[in-house]
Parts: sequence; structure tokens; C-alpha cells
Amino acid sequence: MNRLLRNPRVCSIAAFSFLSGYQLSFLFEGAVLYKTLSAYGLAPQPYIFAGIIAIFFGLFAGGYLVKSFSAAKLAMLAGAAVCLAATAPFFFAPSPLWLAGLIVAGLAVGCMIASWGFFLKAFSPKGKRLKTCADVLIYSLLLVIAVSVATANASHMVGLALSLLCLVICAALTLSLSAPSEPETAAGRKPSDKPARDIKRPMIVLFLFVAIITIDSGLMYQVINPAFEHLSELTSWYFNVPYVVAVVFMRNLPARISRSRILYAAMGMIMAAFICFMLLRRGAADYIAVNTLMVGACGIFDLFWWSILGEALDYSDNPAKTFGFGLSANVLGVFLGGVLGASITSIQLSGAEVAVIALSVVCVTLVILPPLNRQLVLLLKNHTYLSAYADMSEKQQSDVIIRANPIYPLTEREREVLQFILGGKTNKDIAAAMSISEGTVKFHLGNIYSKYGVASRVELISGLLRHNITSS
Repeated sequence: MNRLLRNPRVCSIAAFSFLSGYQLSFLFEGAVLYKTLSAYGLAPQPYIFAGIIAIFFGLFAGGYLVKSFSAAKLAMLAGAAVCLAATAPFFFAPSPLWLAGLIVAGLAVGCMIASWGFFLKAFSPKGKRLKTCADVLIYSLLLVIAVSVATANASHMVGLALSLLCLVICAALTLSLSAPSEPETAAGRKPSDKPARDIKRPMIVLFLFVAIITIDSGLMYQVINPAFEHLSELTSWYFNVPYVVAVVFMRNLPARISRSRILYAAMGMIMAAFICFMLLRRGAADYIAVNTLMVGACGIFDLFWWSILGEALDYSDNPAKTFGFGLSANVLGVFLGGVLGASITSIQLSGAEVAVIALSVVCVTLVILPPLNRQLVLLLKNHTYLSAYADMSEKQQSDVIIRANPIYPLTEREREVLQFILGGKTNKDIAAAMSISEGTVKFHLGNIYSKYGVASRVELISGLLRHNITSS
């Protein structure tokens, strides 16, 4: 155990997992908060929404307040202390301190989560960040399951105590971490030596996608979950199980399998969940079917955008800002879905009408996903295949082009354009480097697509480099 805790990557994963254990079991629509409010007969919506909004602004604030690793560590420690103090009033009778405490704790937790972007960048090499993100999601949810079961079978006081214990452990683990020396890559380059990339556009598209798809998560909290609240024993432990299973599956998925196709499958799972909610009854088997589809899809999507944010950190001067901005989209989507769900509940729409709304949300995200995929592949230089190409020697890069086997031979100009494409260059970059117009670049690109039998740059890059790199 001591040896594991001396591993900074493992220690940072554990610290964030315990932070999330507190956040997800209590602050962010957690079972502990619901049961505490229920024990005193209080309406949950004002408290739930206050906590969510506070986390949203905390995520943004963290990006502007935290600008170094030492500041991130201080924010984690100070935030844990603030959350302990802000949560303490919930051990006593309801008072205005409850609402104030949720707001203060939400701001602190948001800042802490954003700050962890520095830990993710510092202690997880880019090749391991997907697994690091998967690990924190898995362990966080396992903690939440344990706290939720204890809360359901004991009392909200036990749940509160366990939630605060998570904070204490998070602070202790954070305290043991120290700023690392700046590593070098295999090619001998420091991360700071990497060329600057404008990631604003893909991050904005990602933010839009996440915020919209997560609206259905908010609907789940406000519409689906209350419909099964009579199954408290089952929901206390099974709610997060499909999420954990989905993340474990995605974490261990072979690189050759297209994850973008699984995103479409996850959208189909969301659609199926709401259709099942519309058609099925409210028994235990019905809950398992609906929850498995809905929460499993949430796990797939969460790991997708967490891993993208992890990759984007190499091209950001402030990991807290990138990480906080990206995850704030998730919080915003849950809030919007919660408001929509509360409105649906108040006007008592039928299950069929709820399903139509949810399916409309999925349809919008289906439109956004293709351009999002293009933006991420083209503008994030550390895409799996582009990174492998960038780290090759010039001879190895030439061999990739030589071994390419198009339907018809490439011209010298097309070969030159292809090399720029594999280097992650945009059409504008290629035009400037070759002193030609973007229209001419598009003309050559169209010929290349035709000769390789592909329809997009994404297919060309992934297919060509997958074949050449894995076979070399």
C-alpha cells in the first residue's frame, strides 16, 4: 500500500476519486443530500440547483484563479477545508446555513476539480491519460455506491460522515504530492517545446456537444429516477453499476476498435432507455433495463470527453482552465436537463412526451458529432495516430508514404499534401507551406480521397496510419 501511494499517478487518482466520492454522493444530486432533505421534508430542487450552479461557476473560477501546480495543490487543500466547514451544518436542523453551505461547497469543489487538471497533466503521460480518466471515474463511482448503500441502510448522518471522510482522505493524499520535474518525451522534446495549437474551436464544439447530450442526464435525475424511488434498496446500489461496467469496457477496448462508432451506439442506448421508460412499467426488472441503458451510455460519453480533455492539456498553458471549462459543460447540461425535468414534472407530461423530448436532444447531438470528430482529429495533434507519426524519424515518415497502396499512384504534389495531412496540418497550413491556394489543396485532397477510397480526412488518417504503424 505504501509503495502504491508513493506512485504520484496512483496517489493523484486516489485523491480525485475521494473528492468525487464526496461530490457525487452528497453535493451533486447525491443520495446523501436527497435523504438528508427528505428526512426533514424539504423540497430538493432549490438545494439541488443551487449546488449545481455553484459547481459550474467554481469550475470556471478555478481556471482563472489557479495558474500553477503549487496553486492547484493549495486550492485542493483549502477547498477540502472549506467543504468540511460548509457541510457541517447538515448534521444539525435545517437553517439558512444549508443553502449557503451548498453554494460555498459547490464553488470550492468546482475549483478543486479544475485544479486537478494540473495533476492529470503532471503525473499521467499522454499515453496513459485515457486510463487515468477511466480509473478516477471507476473508483469514484465505487465509492459513491458504497456511501449510497450505507446511507440507504443506515441513516443520512452515516452518509454525511462518510462523505466528509472522503474529503479528509482526499486532502491527506493531496498533501503527499509534490510538483514533478518537467519530463521529456521519447523524441527528447519537453512538453513546453510543443508547437502551440489553437484548441479553442474544438473545445467550443466539444462544450456544445457535452452540454446538449447531458441534458438527458438531467432528465434522468428529475424524471426517470423519481419514477423508481419506491425501489430504494435496488436503486441504492445498482444505479451506478452500469456506468462502472461501461467505463471498464471502454478503458480496456483495443486501440484498433473505433470508439466513434461506440458513441453512436451510446446515443442509441439513450434513445432505447427513454423508449423503455415510455413502454415499460415501474418494476425492478423495468428499472434495471432503463437504468442499464441510460447510465451505461453516460459512462461511455463521460470517458470520451474526459479523455479528450486529458489530451488537450498538452496544448494549454493552464490545465485548470481547459479542464474546468470542459467539465463545466457536463454540469451545465445536467442543470438544463434538471430544469427541463422539473418543468415536465410540474405540468405532468406523459412518458411518451418525455421520450420525444429526450429523442430530440439525441437527434441534435447526432448532427454535432461528425464535425466534432473532425475538429478533434485535425486540431489535437496528440491524436493516437498523429502522435505516432510525429514521433517517427523522417525516414520512417517517408516509409509510411512509400508503403501506402492507393488504387492509383499519387502524384508528387499529392504525396506532399498527404505528408502534411499526416503531420496534422490544416488546409490553411498546407496552403501556406506549399505557397498554393486552399482551393488547390482541396483539389489535391479530393484526388487523394478518391485514390484511397475514403470519404474524409478522418478515415484517411486513421486507416492509413493504423495499417502502417501497427504493421511496422
